[in-house]
Amino acid sequence: LAKNGYEAVCYIPGEGHNLQEHSVVLIRGGRVKDLPGVRYHILRGVLDTQGVKDRKQRRSHYGAKRPK
Repeated sequence: LAKNGYEAVCYIPGEGHNLQEHSVVLIRGGRVKDLPGVRYHILRGVLDTQGVKDRKQRRSHYGAKRPK
């Protein structure tokens, strides 16, 4: 985290992602039970993260736009 100098291990929900080493992301709390030390989630569809492609249901959780 650039703001306070911390490094955090975060979970990226959904299938596939476009993140690279210096991507700027928004994180939220919420651990992943079966991954030790992972206490945060990355919000999809915000800042440098793209939403999950071809997502039809639960779109708001994965940053997917409404299909036309």
